[in-house]
Amino acid sequence: MMKLSHFLPVKTSFTSENYAKLYIREMVKLYGVSFSIISNRGTKFTSQFWKSFQKGLSTQVKHSMTFHPQTDGQAERTSHTFDYMLKAYVIDFKGNWDVHLPLIEFAYNNSYHFSIRMAPFEALYSRR
Repeated sequence: MMKLSHFLPVKTSFTSENYAKLYIREMVKLYGVSFSIISNRGTKFTSQFWKSFQKGLSTQVKHSMTFHPQTDGQAERTSHTFDYMLKAYVIDFKGNWDVHLPLIEFAYNNSYHFSIRMAPFEALYSRR
């Protein structure tokens, strides 16, 4: 696993359809269609639309277990690190957090990860 992460701004009003469009626009264009994805059990990711959308892409969707956060440990760890980094950027740049997401993503993906013994960027592109 590369541990590469992408941080995308979304609105609380996003529907499953909005997430599907975002997924195509931001992820599929970079990496193609995934064989499988792991997501939490948020209603947007358990809806019939999302299931049908992923089935149409021939992607197997796996959900983390309810009340068992260690199942989704990597996502939880990434989320914790992201929250910490976002707070630092908001303090330094006085708001407009969504403008700084590319910088946070760059910093995260170019930081050393002990579990893979390199930065995610280095794991993906074989260069520093």
